[in-house]
Amino acid sequence: MKRLLLCFSIIAFTFSCTESDNSENQINQPDVNFFALTIGNSWVYKNYKYNAGTEMYDDTGVIDSISIVGIQDFSGESYYKFRRLTTGNEEGITFCNPNGEHFEFLREFEGSLINEEGSIIFTNSNNEERLLQENEWGNIYEILVEGNTIISVEAGEFDCINSERYAKNSDGEQLPGLDRFYYASGIGLIYDSSSFVSNSTPSIIRRLDSYEVQ
Repeated sequence: MKRLLLCFSIIAFTFSCTESDNSENQINQPDVNFFALTIGNSWVYKNYKYNAGTEMYDDTGVIDSISIVGIQDFSGESYYKFRRLTTGNEEGITFCNPNGEHFEFLREFEGSLINEEGSIIFTNSNNEERLLQENEWGNIYEILVEGNTIISVEAGEFDCINSERYAKNSDGEQLPGLDRFYYASGIGLIYDSSSFVSNSTPSIIRRLDSYEVQ
């Protein structure tokens, strides 16, 4: 099965990068720091796997601990350096991040969170359908949903906006799998899901367990 979730992992750097000596914690952010891009901010997420027998989600024991640890420049633009440490995935659970340390570089641009390759991770301002990936069997798309949703997770209750990610086959028909990504202004990612394109029930959901933001 093809995986619906499109991972924005960093495999190779194709242009030069240097550590910024900017002592400020923020890079010229707008009045509202929607994505909570501030050095020192941190988030802890727990991963839950769908149990077909109980139709409930069980705690996998996989934990993603994410923090902003610095600022780095790529081709004249400054990006926040995100560190993710994943533990508890000794079994290699599908859709959960592998154990270990991973770094990602992100910045805000015109309401969108983008990485140093220019890929949009999330947008809070564009409601048009976006093509994420093309494949022989079909394509993956994402769209920002209009309106707000109240999401309750272990870390509390949050007023969120969300996007939906889905696949269409070569005939343009939408497939059953549907992933959702919920963000709260000033906090960041609250909840997301990971699915197979052939199954309407997400295989893994990830929820914010705790956080510290400035």
